[in-house]
Amino acid sequence: MSDWIKRDREAIWHPFTPLRGMESPLMIERAEGVNLFTSDGAKIIDAISSWWVNLHGHSHPHIAKAIAAQAAKLEHVIFAGFTHEPAIRLAERLLEILPENQSKVFYSDNGSTATEVAIKMAFQYFYNQGINKKRIIAIDGAYHGDTFGAMSVGERGPFTEPFDPYLFDVSFIDFPEEGKEAFVYQQFKSLVEKGEVAAFIFEPIIQGASGMRVYSIALLDKMIALAQRHEVVCIADEVMTGFGRTGKLFASDWLTNKPDVFCLSKGLTGGAIAMGVTTCTEKIQAAYRSNDLMKTFFHGHSFTANPMTCAAANASLDLLLTKESEENRLRLNHSHLSFMKVIESHSMVRNARVLGTILAFEMNTEKDTSYFNEARHYLYPYFIGKGVLLRPLGNVLYLIPPYVICEKDLKYVYQTILNFLNHPPKSEETQP
Repeated sequence: MSDWIKRDREAIWHPFTPLRGMESPLMIERAEGVNLFTSDGAKIIDAISSWWVNLHGHSHPHIAKAIAAQAAKLEHVIFAGFTHEPAIRLAERLLEILPENQSKVFYSDNGSTATEVAIKMAFQYFYNQGINKKRIIAIDGAYHGDTFGAMSVGERGPFTEPFDPYLFDVSFIDFPEEGKEAFVYQQFKSLVEKGEVAAFIFEPIIQGASGMRVYSIALLDKMIALAQRHEVVCIADEVMTGFGRTGKLFASDWLTNKPDVFCLSKGLTGGAIAMGVTTCTEKIQAAYRSNDLMKTFFHGHSFTANPMTCAAANASLDLLLTKESEENRLRLNHSHLSFMKVIESHSMVRNARVLGTILAFEMNTEKDTSYFNEARHYLYPYFIGKGVLLRPLGNVLYLIPPYVICEKDLKYVYQTILNFLNHPPKSEETQP
């Protein structure tokens, strides 16, 4: 064990990681493109974009230069009572590419805070008007972050159990799996028509952490239309799905009826720096325009609209909106679809699906599909040992690589998965 790893173990508490019984973390010294390079010289293809954040490859020079230039000019300033060009330009550019109903941008720090802002924004929207609406609807299996509001509207289970007594009540509808859409719509309709619902929050079209589960565009469109007819604020959590992941710039671009509020993060800065954004319609904003100080939205973060972060996001948009990036996303989609045809009839594969740049499938195991399926314990080390970073969601394997991944690297990842399916190793062979 290296001295650095010993020091890591003594000083650092890693996320989603038991304090005992886990392998030592890998020491990464640098990264370039889709590759991570360890301290012992190994190369690992980052096939999950480092938790879904990286769009254009690691250490992209255009983003790095933008951050450095901004750091030398203005590294940070309080955003209450002050503003700056990178934040203004970013807000304008986001509103240009978001659905036309979006009119204002609120900055925060990450995906969880983006959803916290959205929930608070929706509740206070009704409070400011003297309307008593206190219920929120979410979809079973949802993940919206790890802060308390975000946990409240997410899946209740082992992750949230220690905090369940402190979370607010939420009406969960079933996940609308194929064949269950009519039942779920009736669940939703019965809740909305009671007139008590303030907001409906959802991951549009695909749930991420619950296993890359895809659901009906038509059903979501229908639910949004019903909700908006009953003055329910519709919140699209596009933290994972935004910035091209689903084949369009935003997953909501697949919909006819547009959400009232958007939550953005992850790919917002190309994966370079943490940032959150919540956008809303003019109608939402109108409830806060008042001479009454108590109708102010009292929410903020120390690093709200950090200039360096805004510069990174602007640089990422420069890259995202190029023809080359669009072609890369299309190429990635076509490659995934071709590979899906190869594996979908394999005896070890169940429910293979592709949405835009995302490919996912379930490994056939003796246990049900779940985040806690033990398959993860041998899948992860196997692929790391082959030089590929895949972080399975239990027995769900998925690919969500940076858009710049080349065909050679993509084919290597596909072949490594196929080799595993055809010759699954014994547990003792999976150690890297």
